[in-house]
Amino acid sequence: MKVYLSGEIHTDWRKEIMDGCAGLDVSFDGPVTDHDASDDCGVTILGAEDSKFWHDHKGAKLNAIRTRRGIEQADVVVVRFGEKYKQWNAAFDAGQAAALGKALIVLHGPDHQHALKEVDAAALAVAETPLQVVQLLRYVLTGQLPA
Repeated sequence: MKVYLSGEIHTDWRKEIMDGCAGLDVSFDGPVTDHDASDDCGVTILGAEDSKFWHDHKGAKLNAIRTRRGIEQADVVVVRFGEKYKQWNAAFDAGQAAALGKALIVLHGPDHQHALKEVDAAALAVAETPLQVVQLLRYVLTGQLPA
């Protein structure tokens, strides 16, 4: 199974899921989580811009190529909404996954329930912890419930 891990980049939730899925037949992909590399990829590859708008525009488009590819190739897309920052790109990724008919798992705390109600409605599962995502993936792959 191919799983794309999208969203918040300021905590180690991806590592928790990948470590928890050790031994399962699953591979993971996701965005570049080095914030500076992600922001600067466009100008580093295509040349500098005088305007911050065009600097960000180049990076966003280049990252969109990577993200679209990852979501299209995934069987399951997990989108994490963190506590501290607004992840508008995560909402876009969730919408893209839903539009492509991908199995979508949304991951966020209870404080975001109201704000993300439409995103949650598009998901096949809404988890609050990375451990719950691991348990969901383990169940999907093996049919086994947590002990």
